[in-house]
Parts: sequence; structure tokens; C-alpha cells
Amino acid sequence: MRLFGEVLVTMLVILDPPGNVPIFLAVTQRLSDKERHRAAFLAVGTAFFVISLFAVGGRTVLDYLNVSVPALQGAGGLLLLLVALQLLYGNGNSEDSFEVASPEQRTSIAMVPLGTPLLAGPGAIVATIVFFGKAEGTAEWFSVVAAIACALSVSLITLRFSGIVKKIFRPAGVVLLARVAGMLLAAIAVQMIADSVTAFVRAA
Repeated sequence: MRLFGEVLVTMLVILDPPGNVPIFLAVTQRLSDKERHRAAFLAVGTAFFVISLFAVGGRTVLDYLNVSVPALQGAGGLLLLLVALQLLYGNGNSEDSFEVASPEQRTSIAMVPLGTPLLAGPGAIVATIVFFGKAEGTAEWFSVVAAIACALSVSLITLRFSGIVKKIFRPAGVVLLARVAGMLLAAIAVQMIADSVTAFVRAA
């Protein structure tokens, strides 16, 4: 139970479900309620798939590709920075093109950037690799899996009912929320890039 609690708390802090609500609403502001609900499930499903992939052979995959964790962190930061810039400086043309996009294309944003690297980012991936490395025996392995599943379930519930926040803030408030989310996302991205550069310098 101690390992379960440790993994659950750590993953909840990393995933930060409440903090992701403004970002989720900003990225999905042009989706209908049904599409946004689908996006929430798809985002968490993508995160679970990515985390599971790295849980099974994360270190092996990174070593095979000769990719370090700081490099993965830097790449995730750059991707989030691009999304943040789109939220901050979105224009009418991009919105018009988004309006005519197919439902499949419009909900694919749930996979990138919401599913990864926002939910299943470098922090969650590294934590998963570390916890599975510490797990000894089948019981502890299942404890780690259960804790990660619980943390993702909390994220799913939070994103699924984020529409309540949208109803409270109304369209004008959501636009403002998008700008604030863009700034927060940019800060997260810059921090990820900075941590990546720091790790490279220390390793040199």
C-alpha cells in the first residue's frame, strides 16, 4: 500500500488535473460538447498508452534510439511552446480552418498535445520508469499500475466535466481563459526546456 500511495500522489502532482482544465478548455474551445467529451477520453487513453509503453520498455526504447531523458524533455517543451503560441496569438484564419475540419481532425488534438506531452510528458514518463524499476514482484507491479490508472481516472473525470467551467465563464471568459492558459503553457514549456538544458550541462 505504501508504494501505491507514493505512486498515486506523485502521478497526481505531475498530471495536475485541476491545472490542466484551463488548457484543455482553451485547446478544445471550438469543439462541441460531444467532441470535447470524446477528446477527454482520447487524451487520457493516449496518455495511458504512452505511459504503458514506457513502463514496459521505456529505458530500452530510449537506449536503442540513443535518446536521453533530457532530450525527450526538451522536445516535449518545444512542442508545448508551439501550442502555447497558437493559444496566445491565434487568428481568425486558423479558427475558420478549424471550423471546417473533420471531427476526426478536430479531436486529434486530444492525442497531441493533450494526451502527450501534456499528460504523458517527460515527468510522467520518467516517474513511470523509476517506479517500475523499484517494483519487486507481481504484487508491487500491479500496485504501480493501479496507482497510475487511478491518477489518470482523476484526470479523466476532471477533463470530462470541464464543461461546467465553460458554462460558468461563458464564451468571452473562455477566450480570456485561453490566453491565460497560453501563458501558463508557455511557462511550463520554457521550464521543461530549461530543465533539459540544465541536465545536458550537468552531464557534460
